[in-house]
Amino acid sequence: MTGQSQPSPAQPRPPRPQALATIDHDALAHNVGVIRECAGDTPVMAVVKADGYGHGAAEVARTMLAEGVRELGVCTLSEALGLRAAGITAPILSWLHAHDADFAPAIAAGVELAVSTRRHLAAVVDGARRAGAPAVLTIKVDTGLNRNGVNVDDWPGLLEAATAAQRAGDVRLRGIFTHFARADEPDHPVIDIQAARLKEMVDQACAAGLEPEVVHAANSAATLTRPDLRFDMVRPGIALYGLSPMPEVSDFGLRPVMRLSGRFVNVKTVREGEGVSYGHTWTAPHDTTVGVLPLGYADGIPRTLSGRFDVAVGGERRPAVGRVCMDQFVVDLGLGSGVEVGDEAVIFGDPRRGEPHAQEWADALGTIHYEVVTGVKGRVQRRYVGGRG
Repeated sequence: MTGQSQPSPAQPRPPRPQALATIDHDALAHNVGVIRECAGDTPVMAVVKADGYGHGAAEVARTMLAEGVRELGVCTLSEALGLRAAGITAPILSWLHAHDADFAPAIAAGVELAVSTRRHLAAVVDGARRAGAPAVLTIKVDTGLNRNGVNVDDWPGLLEAATAAQRAGDVRLRGIFTHFARADEPDHPVIDIQAARLKEMVDQACAAGLEPEVVHAANSAATLTRPDLRFDMVRPGIALYGLSPMPEVSDFGLRPVMRLSGRFVNVKTVREGEGVSYGHTWTAPHDTTVGVLPLGYADGIPRTLSGRFDVAVGGERRPAVGRVCMDQFVVDLGLGSGVEVGDEAVIFGDPRRGEPHAQEWADALGTIHYEVVTGVKGRVQRRYVGGRG
């Protein structure tokens, strides 16, 4: 009929996430408080590399800065520029680069750049000249990790080149830093050897007229256990996300920030003697009920974890059974569980709530919990809760 409005088509309802990483800003703020208490008056640089250890770099950075973190640390130029694009203006240090990287955009964005070789320094100088501004420079020194950083043999040459670059106005040295090899063993003598080497290399820089504004070395473990190694700033990473750098010793009062969960897409009966999932690596020992969760190794649940982990359903632990597939895995719920399609299972989270801990996966896999949380990927969506609203 003319003259009458037609009903508008129903708007599609967005699907509820089937796989979810919930990031708790309140837990994050708590962990910043733990770190700041350990650091005393020493400023904190929060490491937010690898997309904030899988938690979302820009989101967690904002909370950390609001809670008193002074600076941010990342590996790559793209990570640093991504934070700038997200509106974060705090000091950012980026420390792992190709020798022929284009440093000009980062210099123009005020990103502090770490170098480990003379070739890196030459590329930074070139970028500074093209950007029309001096680069803020940090030098990473290798005091015994024998990974990235300038070693003792190459230090005089890099020091000479950096001094010349600063005199020419191409760079301004801000920092010198190193990374400990065995900070999770706080009494190990190599830590003190590395600290002594760092001090010696800093003294050599000062003698050459290249005096750093800040010297830093302490990662999470050293921040929590070695107050004598604070230097001018501490540089924690994993502890901020609520995972202990020394889980066999203490949780240090940290609270896990990430909670990985999924919702059952199918619940069914499996009869005694029936196999489950590829290869029938698990056979039902009696009649039971199983549930299917829509996460697999494409989402960060390793196939090698098959049959070796639990999930929490309604506050109770239930074993994952059979092989983990690309998109799904199966949980033995037992008869009479009352679990229905759409119910939630927590894959890992906070053990204080009876949930499995990322460390349990690490123990089963012979790895560390860093790999567990940074490995969450694929179709898992993030949700942020808590914080200052």
